[in-house]
Amino acid sequence: MDFPVTVHRPRLGAQELTVIRPARPPERALLVDHGWFLNAYVDRDAARLIGGLWTLAATSPRALIHLPLRRPGASAEAGARPLDLVLLHHSLQFAPSRWKELRGRLGPGRRRTVTVSTTQPEIDHEALHHAENRDLFHQHVHAETLFVTGSAKAFRETAGHFHDVAAHGPGRTADRHYCAQLRHGDDSSRDIHIEYSDAWAGEAASR
Repeated sequence: MDFPVTVHRPRLGAQELTVIRPARPPERALLVDHGWFLNAYVDRDAARLIGGLWTLAATSPRALIHLPLRRPGASAEAGARPLDLVLLHHSLQFAPSRWKELRGRLGPGRRRTVTVSTTQPEIDHEALHHAENRDLFHQHVHAETLFVTGSAKAFRETAGHFHDVAAHGPGRTADRHYCAQLRHGDDSSRDIHIEYSDAWAGEAASR
């Protein structure tokens, strides 16, 4: 799978960081914070793109993968908060509290095309429930952004949720919606419900 991105190398003090963004953010995608769970509404193109970025996070441990998803008035549901998304490897040890300053320094970036695999690795589902399992996501919300931090293995094993929704969601009716549940998080993380929608994301979130 090939898709265009922009690569940014902003500085925070003496430190240079790498931020990767999609060159064209998806038009029909919305990530909503409902308090006790998170909901991602996506059409086929958005699901494919986010799945690609999820895989890119597994192969880019020194970069923050940023997907701008917020739009003014995109969520009409009372109490729901639209969020952007940042994916990062835990070894980067980036503090979310620094994100707002870093985001303001991104600039236009340099255009590149990246290639990622859409092949889903075999998952040992029993190992996910072992007490010693360290391949779990950690979540933080800061500056209207959801930070998902994890290992390369965790990102590789969960990218397929988005590809699955892209492949099987089209053609479903509203009363038989297609979705996937991302439950790879630690005890403090919330599930991410990924729902296919052909409608404008704001309409999907207000159903």
